[in-house]
Amino acid sequence: MPLLAYKEQRILSPQQLRKLSEHKYSCFSASLLDPLLQPWWNWLVAQTPLWLAPNLITIVGLILNIVTTLILICYSPNGVEPPPRWTCFLCALGLFVYQSLDSIDGKQARRTNTSSPLGELFDHGCDSISTIFVALSACISCQLGHYPNWLFFQCFCAIALFYCAHWQTYVSGTMRFGRIDVTEAQFSIIAIHLVSAILGPEIWLTKGTSVLSPSIPLTLVVLPALMIAQKSPDNIFTEHASVFILAFGMVAAKITNKLVIAHMTKAEMEYLDWSLLGPALLFLNQYFNCIVPEIWLLWFTLAWGTQDLLRYCAQVCLEICQHLRIDLFRIPYSAKVSSTSSVGSQINFGVDKNGSTSHRKSKSKLH
Repeated sequence: MPLLAYKEQRILSPQQLRKLSEHKYSCFSASLLDPLLQPWWNWLVAQTPLWLAPNLITIVGLILNIVTTLILICYSPNGVEPPPRWTCFLCALGLFVYQSLDSIDGKQARRTNTSSPLGELFDHGCDSISTIFVALSACISCQLGHYPNWLFFQCFCAIALFYCAHWQTYVSGTMRFGRIDVTEAQFSIIAIHLVSAILGPEIWLTKGTSVLSPSIPLTLVVLPALMIAQKSPDNIFTEHASVFILAFGMVAAKITNKLVIAHMTKAEMEYLDWSLLGPALLFLNQYFNCIVPEIWLLWFTLAWGTQDLLRYCAQVCLEICQHLRIDLFRIPYSAKVSSTSSVGSQINFGVDKNGSTSHRKSKSKLH
């Protein structure tokens, strides 16, 4: 009964349907990987039968992606238990197949002259579902269940970024893909699955002495910096190179200090840090067509990163000084003059095992 009632109630108004029929897909891509993968996609679509509907290609890829992820979830539902390596490889394969099929459905539509607004809606609708499974599979493969806050952030950040990408399209009318965007993210996750399949999921455990885990905070600085510089409509890096490098340099200095402390204290290195607030705002601002002047946010990133670094360093030094009962810039006792003179004489003349100065000893040898 509820289903029948739902069918009777129209979702799209006549005006919406009329506008939908007039819709034309607009896309701009500056992706680094897309040109390299075009030969593979062109070959693949050439092998596809002409009778195969583009939407069927899309749904097959989605189903494969969902099934491989569900297998992974069965073995590690909370992201804590290490899943078998073959499940990680299966996810890598499923995501590669999904990515390939998702890239040729539009080509198949143009090839068979069946392009329509429904195809675009169907494609993006499947992508919205796939985003959830791709993000979750990557987190399980990295065993982020040991760190629930990080697991929450990664999954919902992926969902939010996908939404923001379409929000930007809603505002501008054109879907834009930067140099490092969806394709690059998908292949990065494929690489994560392959690392887990080859080395085991335990390799991603985020201990301070782990070999690979410290690369993640650095990636969270360098990757956004690269994306922001490449996608900036105001050429923010070219026009303000010094400010840009100083701003991201302060963030990098903060995470480097945290790495040193993690090493010295044999502790875990946390990924998320308040110093990343500035880069995050710059990144999100570009998704919203730079509603705030980029230079304003760049100066904010520099100011915020600088104060955050100084505050962090000051607090750490204070805590260590209190623990070791030492002063940072001052010797906590007064050196006696006689002691200083004695030390100086020992430095100048040296003392032999018998207590006599080497200077006198050498003079006796001369006589």
